[in-house]
Amino acid sequence: MNAKPDLTKARRSSEPWHTFPVTIRRVCAEAPNVMTYDFEFDNHSDAQQYAFSPGQFNMLYVPGAGEAAISIAGRTNEGRFLKHTIRTVGVVTQAIAKGGVGMSLGLRGPFGTSWPVDFFSHQLKRDVIVVAGGIGLAPLRSLVLFLIQHREKVGSVRLLIGARSPEDVVYESELHEWSENGVEIHVTVDRPSLNWRGQVGVVTLLLGRIAIPRPQSTLVMTCGPEVMMRYVAKSAMDRKIPTENVWLTLERNMNCAIGLCGHCQLGPKFICKDGPVFRYDYVRDLLRVQHF
Repeated sequence: MNAKPDLTKARRSSEPWHTFPVTIRRVCAEAPNVMTYDFEFDNHSDAQQYAFSPGQFNMLYVPGAGEAAISIAGRTNEGRFLKHTIRTVGVVTQAIAKGGVGMSLGLRGPFGTSWPVDFFSHQLKRDVIVVAGGIGLAPLRSLVLFLIQHREKVGSVRLLIGARSPEDVVYESELHEWSENGVEIHVTVDRPSLNWRGQVGVVTLLLGRIAIPRPQSTLVMTCGPEVMMRYVAKSAMDRKIPTENVWLTLERNMNCAIGLCGHCQLGPKFICKDGPVFRYDYVRDLLRVQHF
């Protein structure tokens, strides 16, 4: 059985209540009601101090509206801006969408656990399958970029993307670049358009079709609706990938980010500090309980 990676290596804010002032410098439309925002730290010293691990999140604060937990999608290529991909669904995200370029807001973080990137410091080169459902690709973007950056330390890297329609595929402008850097990409949609020439169906079908020559040395990392991730885990185990090699990230109503308020409690765990990234066998039974 594989040893549990040391997720304490994920960077954590030493002052969880400290709020960095940031400004929106760029906005890019990704899909209907989904935008990627590039934030710039107002203070150069804050920009130098801030660091995160793939899979972590920030709390974004809009005065008069509140805070929202948003996954860190990574940095821009030049490293100047911090990216967050946000679906406009609530008061805070609506305020951010309305503010647009030039808006000032607060940022706390980083918080939470990261994807198990310390696996890739081992001598054994593991194959990696990244499975994303819709905007679930946002918490996985920084992982994909990490794998590209450390390409020599991993085996094959495959990215399986499922979306409701071709218009709902996020980061479409980056997929070609990722492919050129050694990531094998497969995309499927639920509802194809007239000019769609790709695959149709749920993303878990892709996991059943691709070759997995080394299941014991293959890692699966997934983000999307919980029902999708449960089926991803089942499909992975059907393909002889060990349960302990499957990782997922969970979402709940995270209000404080440090486990005080209890809003994100899942059984004995708090998503904000024990997650959001979990090994599947640690939360498998908890995911069987419905939440409202």
